[in-house]
Order: sequence, then structure tokens, then C-alpha cells
Amino acid sequence: MQAEIISIGDEILIGQTVNTNATWMGEQLNAIGIRVHRVTSIADDADDIIQILNEASSRSQVILITGGLGPTKDDITKKTLCQYFNTELVLDQVTLDRVTSFFTSRGLPMLEVNEQQALVPASCTVLHNLRGTANGMWFDRDGIVFVSMPGVPYEMEWLMEEEVLPRIQSFFKRPAIVHRTILTTGVGESFLADTIKDWETSLENDQIKLAYLPSPGAVKLRLSAYGGASEEVLQQRIAIKEKELHQLIGQHIYGYGKASLASVVGDLLKSQSATLSAAESCTGGMISHLLTSVPGSSNYFMGAVVSYHIDVKQGELGITKDLLDKYGVYSAEMAEAMAKGVRAKLNTTYAISSTGVAGPDDDESGIKVGTIWIAVAGPEKVVSMVLKLGKSRERNILMASNAALNLIRKEFLVINH
Repeated sequence: MQAEIISIGDEILIGQTVNTNATWMGEQLNAIGIRVHRVTSIADDADDIIQILNEASSRSQVILITGGLGPTKDDITKKTLCQYFNTELVLDQVTLDRVTSFFTSRGLPMLEVNEQQALVPASCTVLHNLRGTANGMWFDRDGIVFVSMPGVPYEMEWLMEEEVLPRIQSFFKRPAIVHRTILTTGVGESFLADTIKDWETSLENDQIKLAYLPSPGAVKLRLSAYGGASEEVLQQRIAIKEKELHQLIGQHIYGYGKASLASVVGDLLKSQSATLSAAESCTGGMISHLLTSVPGSSNYFMGAVVSYHIDVKQGELGITKDLLDKYGVYSAEMAEAMAKGVRAKLNTTYAISSTGVAGPDDDESGIKVGTIWIAVAGPEKVVSMVLKLGKSRERNILMASNAALNLIRKEFLVINH
């Protein structure tokens, strides 16, 4: 079964808005056994919209449309859909009541353009949007499903999860499909592929497909088994191959599915009632941001010192002039001293730190851009390592932050096993 995604909006075509919707939607559809084989971005033009709908309906069973549902004149999707499906706009009283309540509860006037959000094509099934004023719309014609949704990701994702995906699953008979995403870090994509090449070849015998999904400092491995057997059988096939994979690269696997390094570290800390602090220099608070992005992180993450300037390192972390003069601000010794300093200052079980040259240029002292030291201080010992990264400042900060989280993950496992 095939699907297409049509993203409507001039802002996408001129690069003003990044089309993250299509990526997210494709992932959700693939998870229920529907493969997206085309994504199209088009302008707010009625003729273009009708043309692409005609083309899409000739080759796909599911057509998802985002954008063009706002209250302004340049949002023409509803009127164009009326033209395409030979219908007219009618008032949906439930929507009008909801939109009116939305504005009055905020002390805002109910304008005429806002009332127009309650107009919907007469032939559609209204998908009520509880996160905004623009509804989703479901059409089916000759066994083909068309769904129009707002382009705001927050609203679109809610409609997909609450309305669209359940309806699609009920509407179509789909083959069994099983996905398993294995999260790795500390090894590049090419080295990883070389290490598991024979194992990857063996997947063909079990009709399992492997996808590499790289990101800064990490590679996701997604195993997918499609149809031809029950879901239980497909899960058993993947479980066997996953066990084999662990024997090859187990040291690089840190989690599964939608877990993050920060959430994995958090789970390890909670399991031992341990606490964590951070002393950040070149990462500028990114480590703390990743940690506090996890709900419930206040149970184990006590806080951080962003010691970007040497005066803060000395004043808040107790870095001595002798250490600075002997080893410099960019060194393993500095990273270790920072970790020990913040651990003592915030009285935590563990602490992590970062110092180095994020970029985009080399340091005046001769330290190459992308050279970053990270360290972990715990009850028994302090460990550190140096990273040799690239010239992208933003990428270096993210990669160093994730590497610091992975370092404490590994040390925590060693200490507690």
C-alpha cells in the first residue's frame, strides 16, 4: 500500500519553513505498514493543487495534505478541495462553538475570519482539531483516502495520532509489519556498516530490511519485517537477528525505539538513587538542556555551572592557578578538575564536564577546532577522554554533549556491574 504527502505553502518552497511534517508523517505511516513513495511541496495555487491531487490519486491509496487551512486569504485549501470534490462549504456548528470558546476564554474578540474556520466541505468527515482552530478533513472516493490537515506541526501531529492513523488502520486491510529501532553511539556509520556487513547480508534470508539513520554522534539501526507471516512470527525473526547484533556491537548499543542518551542515563541514575551535576564550558549548557528535556529529570539532575570564562572556573569550581598554568584551559586535567569541582559544589554522586574548542576556528594557543575534552567524576574515580571532531560549531557542541552522556553511561555500567 502506498501513500503520498502533499505539503502546501509558499513558505516551504522559498525555504522560510522547513518541512518537518513530511518526515514525521512518513515515519508514522511506515509504522502501520504504509509506505510513502512520494512527497510533493507546492504553492498556494488552486490549479497546482488540483493537478497534484489528480496525479496522486492515480498511483496512491492514501493522500495526506498539510497546509493552507488558516483564516487568511492566501489559505485556499478548503475552497480548492470543494472544487476538486464538487461540493460546497457549510457551517459546522460544533467547530463554531469550539472556536468561539477558544477566543472568549482568552479574552480575545471573535473576528469574522475566525468564524470562517467553522466552514468545511459538505462531503468531508470533519476531524475536530482540539489543538487549534483549523479542522482536519477526511474524504474517501473510490477506495482512495484524502486527508487535509493544518500545517502547524503541533496540530497536525495530534490529528494524525488521534484521528487519522486509527481511521486509516480501520479503513484498509494492511499486511503485518514489525519495526525494531536499535540505538548506537560511539561508532561512525561507515565503521558500523563494515563491522556488521555479514550480519546485514544474512537478513535477506529472513526477509528483514535494515535502514541506517545517522545523526550527530549516533546511528539508529531500524529492522523492518513486512508481511508474509503473522506479526508474532515477524517479531520472533527480528528478535533472533537482534541477539546476533548484540554479539557484534553490544558495546555501542545504548537503547531502543525513541529513547535518548539523556533518558537512558536518567534511568540508570534512578535505578541507583544517584544524582548528577554538570560543569560545562564549550557545550554552553547543552548537556544540561538534554538532561532536563527528559520529564522527571529533577529527581536526579541537581544542576550545572556553565563556566565559560576562566574566572568562573576558578571562582565556582575551585580550579587553581597552578593547574591552569601547568595544563591550560583545554586539557584532560582541566576537564577532570571541573567535574570534581562541580561534584563537590553541588554534592552529587556523579558529575560530567566539557572543555575545548567548539569552533569555527582554531584556538590562539594552537588547539585545533573540534578538540574537546569530556570527563566524569564519581565516588571511586575520575575518567576523561578527548574528542577530535569537525569544524561545525553547532555540530561539535551537540556531539560533545552526547559523548559526555555516553561516557557517564558506560562508567555507570562498569561501576555498578
